[in-house]
Amino acid sequence: MYRRNITDPIIDALSDTPVILINGARQTGKSTLCAKILEEGVFQGKFITMDDPTVLAAAQRDPLGFLEDLGKHVIIDEIQRAPELFLCIKKLVDEDRKGRRIILTGSANVMIMPKVGDSLAGRIEIHKLWPLSQDEIQGTQSNFLTILMDLQSKFKSSATPWKEIARKMQVGGYPESLERRSASRRNKWFLDYITAILQKDIRELANIEGLAEIPNVLKLLATRVGSTINISDIARLSAIKNTTLKRYVTLLEHIFLIVKIPAWTKNTEGQFVKSPKVYLNDTGLLNHLIGLEDESFLEQRSNAGAYLENFIIMEIIKQLSWFDEYLKPYHFSIHKGSEVDLVLEDSRGGLYGIEIKASASIQGKDFNGLKRLSELAGDKFRRGIVLYTGEHFLGGFGNNLHAVPISSVWEE
Repeated sequence: MYRRNITDPIIDALSDTPVILINGARQTGKSTLCAKILEEGVFQGKFITMDDPTVLAAAQRDPLGFLEDLGKHVIIDEIQRAPELFLCIKKLVDEDRKGRRIILTGSANVMIMPKVGDSLAGRIEIHKLWPLSQDEIQGTQSNFLTILMDLQSKFKSSATPWKEIARKMQVGGYPESLERRSASRRNKWFLDYITAILQKDIRELANIEGLAEIPNVLKLLATRVGSTINISDIARLSAIKNTTLKRYVTLLEHIFLIVKIPAWTKNTEGQFVKSPKVYLNDTGLLNHLIGLEDESFLEQRSNAGAYLENFIIMEIIKQLSWFDEYLKPYHFSIHKGSEVDLVLEDSRGGLYGIEIKASASIQGKDFNGLKRLSELAGDKFRRGIVLYTGEHFLGGFGNNLHAVPISSVWEE
């Protein structure tokens, strides 16, 4: 059983927040995380799941009585299946805000459901659980973001063989995928996984026809990871109307299979790209969708650019879910010009740029996007790094511009 790095933030939240929501895609480990919290004894209460038809029927028949019978401390798994419970949760929490603690898990973004967000406003804290990060797999907790924000700190020089990086990308972070010993066995699991999501989460989240079209849309998005979303292009290739396609993409985002990163713009000038970029939540899933059964494909760095970008950006997104400081992710791009893969903005507007390269060596031109971002951001620019697959932490590329070994993302 893996120790999840959002465990401590959740435990901290229980000290002052009556309702905790753990959101994340199916099979990322939400139920296992809750079982671990119960096992550690920091939360004592019942665990029930709305995936049990008998339990679900009882909750729908008499939601208030159902909750009252469970006691003041309870974990309710897959809460999106019983939205009737939310108003009753509000009532019970308001009657005993300090004494009642409820942990909810959801495989779909329940906060978009009508009246749910309003009913629990000021009473709920939301935590997102992604597939396992590399440091969680190793049983550690990376200090990458802490070092990034401390301008006096330096990253360690450390090497990770490219074949090991390729292996990490191929397997991904779903706990079940990590247990599969071959690409063919992982692909079989992912195939069944997508089918299950269609039949459960998407069907329940939205009453739509054409469920069979969604895997094709997901595959088309997989071929465009790291690119800005062009709905018209995808609509043309999939023969789906623009309005319908937008709805499908939104649904995939609401069940946490894709992540959209908005664009950072200084102003509304036409030179800036304003469309979001799209990434899949896991590179194991990405490999399955694109059909990379040949495990040697990613062993060539020249093939790996988009995959590595997806891999590293998701590693950083995962770390943001438990990091103490507020950081909001963006990408930066100018039409036919400079770009930066990831820009993190802190609560004071400070910017940290991150460029990702599969190469084992770095040249001055690799910092062009970061330099342009620095010029536009002015004194709000804090630091820029190029993550590369070499082993040395290097300076000399400009003020607060450094080359950083990619392994720094997951090493302690």
